[in-house]
Amino acid sequence: MIRSIVTTVALGLSLAVYAAQEDVQINGCTLAAGADCAGKDLRGADLSNMDLRRINFSGADLSGADLRHAILDLANLEEANLSGANLTRASLQQARLRMANLSKAKLVGINGWAMTAQAAKAEKADFSGANLQFARLSAAKLKRARFEAADLEMAWFNRADMTRANLRDANLQEAKFGETNLQKAVMTGARRHYATFVGTYMEGCKDCPHDWEKNIYSKAN
Repeated sequence: MIRSIVTTVALGLSLAVYAAQEDVQINGCTLAAGADCAGKDLRGADLSNMDLRRINFSGADLSGADLRHAILDLANLEEANLSGANLTRASLQQARLRMANLSKAKLVGINGWAMTAQAAKAEKADFSGANLQFARLSAAKLKRARFEAADLEMAWFNRADMTRANLRDANLQEAKFGETNLQKAVMTGARRHYATFVGTYMEGCKDCPHDWEKNIYSKAN
């Protein structure tokens, strides 16, 4: 009973913080839900805990920005520079990040359900513990990216470069890895039920299903 009361109070306070948020302006950008901040310079800005859902950050420079716990659901981040940004526990549900730069960004524990990040550059980015169910990362550059214990169910990685990526203990159920480069990646402990790996390059990959296509064809016959 006491725990439920404490949890309810904590949730109420959290929601109150978002509700009481006052609009902040940085370099001509009004930081509020639905605002248009395309192409703006927001390098190193503190945007943590802000409600920025549906905001237009396309082409904006958010390198090194603090976006921890920010709400970015349905936001437009296409071609934005988020290199080195901290998005720990941010919500990016259905956010658009096509061709965005996420190199060395910290995306630990994000809720990226159904986000689209085709052709994004995310080398050495940290997606550990992230929810990326139904995400689209086709043709993304994911060299040395970390997906430890991430939920990648139904995510698409077709033609992505995942050289040396860490997928240890990740949920890969029904994920799509068509013509993906998994050279020297690590897949130890990952759940791979119904995941597909058509034409995927796996040389040196630890615990990858190297005989996947062989097994599929043998079952078909």
